[in-house]
Amino acid sequence: MKTALIHQRFLVSTGISTDTRNIEPGSIFFALKGANFNGNEFAAQALAKGAICAIVDDKEAALNDKEYIVVKNTLEALQSLGKFHRKFLSIPIIGITGSNGKTTTKELIFNVLSKKYAVTATHGNLNNHIGVPLSLLAMDEETEIGLIEMGANHPGEIEFLSNIAMPDYGLITNFGKAHLEGFGSLDGVIQAKTELYRHLKDHKKLIFLNLDDEVQRLEINYKHTFSFGNNRKAQVKVDYPDSSDSAELIFNDTRFKSQLSGSYNAKNMAAALCVGLYFKVPFDEIKEAIESYIPSNNRSQLIERDSNKIYLDAYNANPTSMMAALQHFNNSKTNTTKIVILGDMGELGAASETEHQVVVNYLENADISEIYLVGKQFKKTTTSRPNIIKFENTENIKKHLQLAELKNCSILIKGSRSMALEEILEVFEPTT
Repeated sequence: MKTALIHQRFLVSTGISTDTRNIEPGSIFFALKGANFNGNEFAAQALAKGAICAIVDDKEAALNDKEYIVVKNTLEALQSLGKFHRKFLSIPIIGITGSNGKTTTKELIFNVLSKKYAVTATHGNLNNHIGVPLSLLAMDEETEIGLIEMGANHPGEIEFLSNIAMPDYGLITNFGKAHLEGFGSLDGVIQAKTELYRHLKDHKKLIFLNLDDEVQRLEINYKHTFSFGNNRKAQVKVDYPDSSDSAELIFNDTRFKSQLSGSYNAKNMAAALCVGLYFKVPFDEIKEAIESYIPSNNRSQLIERDSNKIYLDAYNANPTSMMAALQHFNNSKTNTTKIVILGDMGELGAASETEHQVVVNYLENADISEIYLVGKQFKKTTTSRPNIIKFENTENIKKHLQLAELKNCSILIKGSRSMALEEILEVFEPTT
């Protein structure tokens, strides 16, 4: 592998490009391949658009030796370059994984650490076998701490990503029934996510440990930890007060009030507090960083439209995150009319029918006035409650809501990315 040679070119480049539709002038183009495309076919086009070098794995695509570097496999070359660059920089790397809350926790930690350090973090959810090396390659010599989010839907993927990123610190947000199609069961999820902790233990690195999570406590059996939680043995002991709107926590008699909807996000706040204290960020600045964080991209957003209050969490959904959101919403105290709009949960495999029915069974006895279920999986469920209404798709429920003219309502919108439930917000936009 010609990793050292490629890295020399990389250091004088403007970065990495993998798509000729948005080539950065001065960048290095990696000709990646997918089910329906072959980047080798676009290498010449990438150079014409301003790339200084093209990494290809088809000799026929290399028109000369000056602008092209031929490797055995372009994806493996990208991954090797990411790992090489991580060693070259030799900075602290924090790895983050978990079933729910990875991105929110990463962004909270980024906000906190940025008060004291130059931090580079995974952009969006670039957390897979391509995204992790790209995230590492986004770091430069000014970066003091790197934050790497790691996602997976099959066993072995977190271990693979850990071997690329080589984290010095790690955090698992939680274990939930996500990607059951690939993991098979909740136990499969646990075994896959703890690959990060096993990597850290093998290399004698530090784990940020949620002591309230019984699974983490039992799985770890490792002394080199810095812990947080409501557990009295936690090094960062926090309390989670009841809150109807935003997530809150209390530490050392100081209340942190976030702009995140859902009490379940308080644990993500606690993780950011824990990391900030470990890296000696001033306490007042940790508090300001957590409280000023505004969620985006359809994650845990609280949106007000006229007299309606909308809790939008439509980036993704699995049985664990769905039930957490529903329980918080059901238990919240409000004088408004409660409405839930739920979309199908994806990647559940053989468990899909059962898990969707479990959600509906909970809703049968919930203190919620109107319940709308969207998608083919929810349509298969059985219910006896007349106020549970099912829709085939997002367009159908939008038409229904336009006629309903909702006022003075609290509305929870939750579903998998494929359902695009955020489009429902169009119904609540003011008309001109």
